[in-house]
Amino acid sequence: MMAGHEDVWREWRDAMAGPRMHHAWLLAGKAGLGKMEFALAAARELVSEPGSHQAFDQHPDILVLTHLPKDEKEERKREDGKPFELKRNIAISQIRLMQKRLTTRPTIGSRRAIIIDPADDMEKGASNALLKSLEEPPQGTYFLLVAHRPARLLPTIRSRCRVLRFPTLSDQDMGRFLMREAPEEDEASRQAAINAAGGSPGAALEFIARDLGQLDQLMRMITDKGDPDFSLRGRLADTIGTRPDRARVQATLDLARSVLSSMAAECPIDQIPALADAHAELVSLSAQAPTYNFDATLLVMEIGSLLASAAMPRDRAHV
Repeated sequence: MMAGHEDVWREWRDAMAGPRMHHAWLLAGKAGLGKMEFALAAARELVSEPGSHQAFDQHPDILVLTHLPKDEKEERKREDGKPFELKRNIAISQIRLMQKRLTTRPTIGSRRAIIIDPADDMEKGASNALLKSLEEPPQGTYFLLVAHRPARLLPTIRSRCRVLRFPTLSDQDMGRFLMREAPEEDEASRQAAINAAGGSPGAALEFIARDLGQLDQLMRMITDKGDPDFSLRGRLADTIGTRPDRARVQATLDLARSVLSSMAAECPIDQIPALADAHAELVSLSAQAPTYNFDATLLVMEIGSLLASAAMPRDRAHV
């Protein structure tokens, strides 16, 4: 059991022991909190029945809908075990295919679990199609919707789900987690990952795996001193790379927001408006990044400029 999952497991198992298990669950919380791992384990508990054979690998009564490879070329890479690029959204065709499965009985027992990860990445048509299944769920079918940004889901979908909220971890728990999972990292790297992750162990490991420590240092330098000659922004762009993948871009945006949030706790009160404005712009960029084709270099310069705009005093921010 992952740290921080104790309460959600208790709530889930209490519901399973009750007279009527709710048919749709929204697993809500930041990315990297282990929601998908919970969903798979909870689904196994759900479909397991005394006296029936249970598959130990891919269970036929647990259906997982997630991002597919971008195209046939990327599909071949996946088949060859190579890194591959994903589609931006979960498509309506995936929901339709799942709904066809729902016209048949579960394969082994009387229950079937549908996991959608992340549900907040469904395209509009997929969301509308799923809503019909949530409104009239087949008997024995249960939905587990993993959502990093639940507000992006249709209100009508949210209203039909029981919510399980996954908490972030304390810095102390994060430190213990990284000592166990990344013992080869030095204390400075682990602390930078903790600062950047905002209580998400998955985000902290990604920070370390993507070697974002240098980015963290550059962002703090820009926010602290400004960047009058654009040299720090140039170093920022070089460190990120000319063709970063979508995950690295999103990690960079998340890191920039984390840097501003952490600096707000220590800055003079008259710097807070500048930090708040820059943070709001980064939130907007983060929301747009998954659905728009940004030029990576221009996006990095925009991130750097927003960080520089938060430097104090504002009239000497050198943006």
